[in-house]
Amino acid sequence: MIVFDLCCAAGEHRFEAWFASSESFADQRARGLIACPVCGDSQVSKAVMAPRIGAKSNQRSVTGPAVAAPAPPTKNEPSPDLVRRVMAEIAAKQAEMLPQSRWVGRDFAAAARAMHEGRAAEDLIHGQASPEEAEALRDEGIAAMPLLVPIVPPDAVN
Repeated sequence: MIVFDLCCAAGEHRFEAWFASSESFADQRARGLIACPVCGDSQVSKAVMAPRIGAKSNQRSVTGPAVAAPAPPTKNEPSPDLVRRVMAEIAAKQAEMLPQSRWVGRDFAAAARAMHEGRAAEDLIHGQASPEEAEALRDEGIAAMPLLVPIVPPDAVN
């Protein structure tokens, strides 16, 4: 596992995310699966970060000069604790809502369009859509949004 500091293009929010590898990050970013947890922007990139290098086991630890405490969050930058609380609340609400929703898999765009056009009864649904399908739905005025916390599709669960 590898951790990257990421930032969004729109609001310059910084956040941390874990990936199986650099290739996994690149693949998920290319497919639009990574979004800023604060503003939802999917145009994310790696932020500059210091490498995490452990001390050698045969060295004594040396106390360095005192490091200044990080500056308090500015008016436009929420505190890390606030971001964690909000993300936990979002994850809890999503977990509460998903059982009330019907999984439609890759047919999400077609199912949402059918409900919007009155060809199918209104229902709560969730599924998968490509970034192009999601953009087409938005252009047609069909309300759809990505799940903020990734889920494993029911057909992929052991």
